[in-house]
Amino acid sequence: MKLLITGAAGFLGSNLADSLIGSHHIAGIDNFDPFYDRSVKETNIKGLMGNSKFSFYEMDLLNPEKLDDLLTTHSVDMIIHLAAKAGVRPSILDPVGYTKHNIEATVNILEAARIHNIRNIILASSSSVYGNNTKVPFSESDNVDFPISPYAASKKACELFCYAYHHLYDIRIACLRFFTVYGPRQRPEMAIHKFTRLIDHGKEIEMYGDGASRRDYTYISDIVEGIIATLDKKIGYEVINLGNSSVVELRYLIRLIEENLGKEARIKQLPDQPGDVPVTYADISKAKRLLGYNPRVGIEEGVERFVGWYGEQT
Repeated sequence: MKLLITGAAGFLGSNLADSLIGSHHIAGIDNFDPFYDRSVKETNIKGLMGNSKFSFYEMDLLNPEKLDDLLTTHSVDMIIHLAAKAGVRPSILDPVGYTKHNIEATVNILEAARIHNIRNIILASSSSVYGNNTKVPFSESDNVDFPISPYAASKKACELFCYAYHHLYDIRIACLRFFTVYGPRQRPEMAIHKFTRLIDHGKEIEMYGDGASRRDYTYISDIVEGIIATLDKKIGYEVINLGNSSVVELRYLIRLIEENLGKEARIKQLPDQPGDVPVTYADISKAKRLLGYNPRVGIEEGVERFVGWYGEQT
């Protein structure tokens, strides 16, 4: 199968490409958004460059002409659309940028698929769409009409555009809602990576709230396996949670990082931040039923693996 992966140099995209390159031809796109250092992404795909089954293009999805040129040159069977401006808190400061790079870019992908008769798309959505949902675990049938950040609103909007294109043009689309993905190559500003780095260097970490907030942390290999399981499924239009279906308190997460580093954290407690939610918790029964999805890496093993990877990089 010939795949187009957007956001191919990022955390998730590069790990996915590594797993697929042995059995698929991949065209990768990334715009090297300056949200974090370009060299991080260049390192992510270093092992793919030069592989005859991997073609890489630096381009912005806001340029539909370049996207059209690429798809005219490359015959593509499926698009895995992972590219987006990420982060809840930054989206509050830049709602216009998130609207352009998440919603407009996704519509450009959908239009390109329509024009080039690409019938299969996987979209990276997010658990953030659940907002302050008080019913746990979060189910795909829950009402998600009340996002509490521009990032969450942008992801919900992308899901809606995907449904419209499925309805109008019979494009098969799976919108996968990822729950707090972590592991090797995680973005530097994400909690596990940032806490590990700061604790290792003896610097203060900021803990928002009392440490009782809970997240459904999902290890990268489990997310990659969930995406791969979606490739060959005959899905019309589906929204599917991919999480670990287990919640971890922030205080416990910090303690695990301390134990694996053998160092004590210096914690500065701050008020809760706008856009943050008290809990994320995935109901994965649909993913199990449709995809055979079965996450295998618990938080203790996952943090141990991540800290081991971090040590190899320093």
